Amino acid sequence: MNKQKYELLAPAGSFQTLVTAVKAGADAVYFGLKEFSMRYNAKNFTIKDLDKINKICGKKVKKYVTINVIIYEKELKKLEETIKKIKGKVDAVICWDLSVIQLCKKYKIPFHISTQASISNAESAEFYKKLGAERIVLARELSLKQIKEIKKKVKVELEAFVHGAMCVAVSGRCFMSQDLFGRSANRGMCTQVCRRSYTVEDSEGRKLKLEGNTIMSAKDLCAFPFIDKLKAAGITSFKIEGRNRDPRYVDTVVRTYRKAIDKKLSKEKIEEGLKELETVYTKGFSSGFYLGVPTADDFSQVEHSSATKKKKFIGKITHFYPNLNVGTILLQNGELKIGEEIAIIGKTTGIEKMKIETMEIEGKKINSVSKGQEVGMKFPSRVRKNDEVYLIKDTK
Repeated sequence: MNKQKYELLAPAGSFQTLVTAVKAGADAVYFGLKEFSMRYNAKNFTIKDLDKINKICGKKVKKYVTINVIIYEKELKKLEETIKKIKGKVDAVICWDLSVIQLCKKYKIPFHISTQASISNAESAEFYKKLGAERIVLARELSLKQIKEIKKKVKVELEAFVHGAMCVAVSGRCFMSQDLFGRSANRGMCTQVCRRSYTVEDSEGRKLKLEGNTIMSAKDLCAFPFIDKLKAAGITSFKIEGRNRDPRYVDTVVRTYRKAIDKKLSKEKIEEGLKELETVYTKGFSSGFYLGVPTADDFSQVEHSSATKKKKFIGKITHFYPNLNVGTILLQNGELKIGEEIAIIGKTTGIEKMKIETMEIEGKKINSVSKGQEVGMKFPSRVRKNDEVYLIKDTK
């Protein structure tokens, strides 16, 4: 019997995060194009970028393009032009609008059904399978037991989200942003109204600031401790949310989940992994609907991130000599000391993290460097001129 293959699917909102995801060990990446993307604020890509994306991903990393917004009548011609141009350059389209499905079938492009379709039962899954879907991305409101029941009845690949931000509307069908600001979440332009703090006001104008006033802000999904249970339920593709996140987030989350997908982890290793996940953007962790219906404890008490570490821009790479793996950084902000951790981020580099062990200026070893100085050091791997340098510090 062949061993079941599992896929770790990572977000790519820019070339920086795309390179990072590939280097961190993702089996596949998903990304949007400038048009028809559910992440309007992400940098996204153009059709011309697809050749470069294929070169970065090579033959081992699959590429899925998301076309999962609501499609309007006036956009059908442009949509068809887009579908024709991406044929042969991506492994599948993630969609749910029937117009996109029809065009994928017309041009023989594999397609996966987006979580936006809210598939929550075997009949719905079977319907899309008969339409030709290779994979179903299940609704986020399902428990492990419900997923297992669907898998028993329908022989189709199942994908599920395992980590990242959750909308208060869970599968994403929220209209608050549209109602308040005229920016539709279902067109990729959500203003994240649910993440804000709120004050209640009575009919006479008396106001009360609520305790735990981020009353609609859900904690982030984190299935890291029970990946094995998701495998047992029938999930074969594990999806990380975060096309608006930075390379440090993508690198940390992909590397951490890679360990859990590749082998069963001990309790100690799970605890280590959770601590690592807490170092990057998070609003606290929740098991979502997988282990039971969420409670009040699954709402975040923070308006922004509660990450235990943060990054601060301090400068850029000015020179790099690949034969020696040495280069220079021009400090443009703050200072840098021996023993501190930095992250180098670039379009081609992705992300490289390192701890400062030695620094030199004009051949003399130094312990610290400040704004305006150019300092030389050895790097663990290749970086590039104009890559941005960030200082990583504890938030407390």
